[in-house]
Amino acid sequence: MEIERTNRMNAFFDFYGSLLTEKQQKYMLLYFADDYSLGEIAEDFDVSRQAIYDNIRRTEQILTDYEKKLHLVENFNQTEKTLDEFSSYITTHYPNDSRLQSYIQKLKKESAE
Repeated sequence: MEIERTNRMNAFFDFYGSLLTEKQQKYMLLYFADDYSLGEIAEDFDVSRQAIYDNIRRTEQILTDYEKKLHLVENFNQTEKTLDEFSSYITTHYPNDSRLQSYIQKLKKESAE
């Protein structure tokens, strides 16, 4: 459960992090990306552990609300899944078509950026 939460928050942060305040961004990066404890973050910023906890919880809710309204992460994941299915189909049914293979590579490259 905790890994799922961390992965979800990191994905939300990738898409919506620029909409957060600088302080929210720092706390979220330290907590979810760098795996700092609440105590370590509190010590670094000279605030209470409870203040860090409250800020992270509020920020998690903000990111979740953005996703509920905008669906950017969900749409991205669906596009990736569709691209993988399409790629698999083309590779299986048209393995010698270099033009199709180059289009697939181009789509994969663009989706990764």
